Amino acid sequence: MISTIAPFHAIAISREAHALEAQGRSILHMEFGQPSTGAPAAAIATAHHVLDTDPMGYWESPALKDRIALHYQQRHRVAVDAERIFLTCGASPALVLALTSLFAPGARVATARPGYVAYRNTLKALYLQPLEIECGAAQRYQIGADALSAIDPAPDGLILASPANPTGTIIPADELARIAKVCAARNIRIISDEIYHGLSFGEPAHSMLEFAPDAVIVNSFSKYFSMAGWRLGWIVVPEALIDAARARMGNLFLTPPVLAQKAGLTAFDCTTELDCHVETYRRNRQLLLDALPALGLGTIAPPDGAFYIYADIGHLTNDSLVFCQKLLRDTGVATAPGIDFDPVDGHRFMRFSFAVSTDRVEDAIARMIPWFQAQPKM
Repeated sequence: MISTIAPFHAIAISREAHALEAQGRSILHMEFGQPSTGAPAAAIATAHHVLDTDPMGYWESPALKDRIALHYQQRHRVAVDAERIFLTCGASPALVLALTSLFAPGARVATARPGYVAYRNTLKALYLQPLEIECGAAQRYQIGADALSAIDPAPDGLILASPANPTGTIIPADELARIAKVCAARNIRIISDEIYHGLSFGEPAHSMLEFAPDAVIVNSFSKYFSMAGWRLGWIVVPEALIDAARARMGNLFLTPPVLAQKAGLTAFDCTTELDCHVETYRRNRQLLLDALPALGLGTIAPPDGAFYIYADIGHLTNDSLVFCQKLLRDTGVATAPGIDFDPVDGHRFMRFSFAVSTDRVEDAIARMIPWFQAQPKM
């Protein structure tokens, strides 16, 4: 039987937003975690040169793999052999590569709820069993070692994210160490989604490799590097999985775009420009946090990193999808409904992305305040 997976509702919101835009409406896109900035200037210059001089083909950049390995040494003080790194067409294929390399059909894989919609749906598509663990305000919307210890029987795997989508919460180093210890004791394989690394507004996020050397790491150039459309990511696997990952990568995905690999190598040296983007997100985050009282939103997940505000709207609606559709049609502000991230309680939550320009955040706030204030209370 073919597995059934739910749609990504934010995509439907975005589709309607673009249709309204084509009709001449002014639309502010806060529905996706997609930087409004482009790739770094030097990376774009590299791409122009490659287009003019390189016929390209199927290729995996040894230099980029070496540079990623150096990144783990410099940022996290972890030695990673470049042979353990595979370049992928973004984080989504990296997740598929990780899951198919680690688990047989029927395996149970734990995730936090709320969590990124594609975890649940990719697991289902691959005939794996998602085990969503409720993580509310008391847990800072993050899965922890105690919750993992309480699962009986132990799951085969765990997907964690820090910073997380949709909440932006970061798991502290001591808790990551506790999670790693529980997983080692219970033989739970770890996949750590680290695509929002570099986007922190307090303490930087730690890689799970610092605590679990056999963890599988997923990362991407889409967020911090501002290269979402270039479709470039990577996965780090333990040495024992190299052959399995190589076989799956070659058969399922071949290689990521050569153009993106060349530009990505240059992007690693553009931290001054990229860190300026982070400061823009920091300002945008603060603008939204300051506007929450006027919007009547009192309960949010702590946005430690990434670029999201995940807010409780249960006093206004029992249907976050309809609520976000109405907000879009009335104000032109596109957002994401909580049901994408939490099929149980997401009907009373919504997510704002502040990965847009500051003037657009200010415009969105100005449009939303009177609209929110006019909504009847439940």
